[in-house]
Amino acid sequence: MAVTGGSTSTSGELHGTNSSATLVSTNNQFFVWREFLWGAIAGGFGEGMMHPIDTVKTRIQSQAIMTQTQKQKGILQMVKAVWGVDGLRGFYRGVVPGVTGSLATGATYFGVIESTKKWIEETHPNLGGHWAHFIAGALGDTLGSFIYVPCEVIKQRMQVQGTKKYWTSVVMKDAAHVKPDATMYGYYSGMFQAGCSIWKDQGPKGLYAGYWSTLARDVPFAGLMVTCYEALKDVTEYGRQKWFPNSSFHVNSSFEGLVLGGIAGGVSAYLTTPLDVIKTRLQVQGTIVRYNGWMDALRRIWLIEGPKGLFRGSIPRVIWYVPASALTFMAVEFLRDHFKEDKVTTLSIEKSKSPLQHS
Repeated sequence: MAVTGGSTSTSGELHGTNSSATLVSTNNQFFVWREFLWGAIAGGFGEGMMHPIDTVKTRIQSQAIMTQTQKQKGILQMVKAVWGVDGLRGFYRGVVPGVTGSLATGATYFGVIESTKKWIEETHPNLGGHWAHFIAGALGDTLGSFIYVPCEVIKQRMQVQGTKKYWTSVVMKDAAHVKPDATMYGYYSGMFQAGCSIWKDQGPKGLYAGYWSTLARDVPFAGLMVTCYEALKDVTEYGRQKWFPNSSFHVNSSFEGLVLGGIAGGVSAYLTTPLDVIKTRLQVQGTIVRYNGWMDALRRIWLIEGPKGLFRGSIPRVIWYVPASALTFMAVEFLRDHFKEDKVTTLSIEKSKSPLQHS
């Protein structure tokens, strides 16, 4: 009878272990899906908040295409020009495709990072640490690009156009002064009409204009940003343990995400500005081709405008990414903290059962 009782007890423990393992697996899968949701919300939120600055950056970078002249506006001049003709509406032109693209990118970026990072660390331990973060961030951004790039093309062309009053009275007037046949595409009334118009005029190639240049910008940017963010978190934790070893002081994860995310985004944005300039010009040039691909754009910008041309719009780009990245990482960390109770509880149950199973 004692043996039978022992067997039944062992069977119950194994059953409990299997149930707990299934619960952990299910919970982890749910946690990864929540990362997709949190990333989407955070990405759309960051884009919506910072869209006016992105509009200024896009117009500054595209001036060489629109006017074909070396006399180009600076940040304050561009802000005054947009405000003078369009008012506040001009700064939010293209916000719908911008938010749509950011929803997709944010979802894949954070969702894929969480799952890929764990997979790399488990299957390829030699690629753990910051390499795992870099690869996960780059892969997440690459997957999101299939939706993001068409939205980016539509967004940037609508940003360049502004309102119809701005497009006809300022941009086309300047372009016609330099080149009478410089009209590149008709005015877009909205996201759907713009997508249909681009498809009709240029086909899929038009919607995916600058696709490879977008990846050339976003893959290193995404990898750099998440690597920098994780490295800064490590440095922060190291400093806390070194300078406050016996203290119960703990930095709120949302605040940490706000500060460290902003720094990581700003540094990564500045370093990848030349790639952003090339991408923008390839996407807004339309049917009148001025650059025959990524390398041709790089060569011509360097020869005609020099290093200054490649870093044109770097200041508004950094200004955009510092708060956008800060808000994005803050939102993700907040959502992780706020909805992590189930995961923490499951893990604590596992730990409490382990001694009983070995006794």
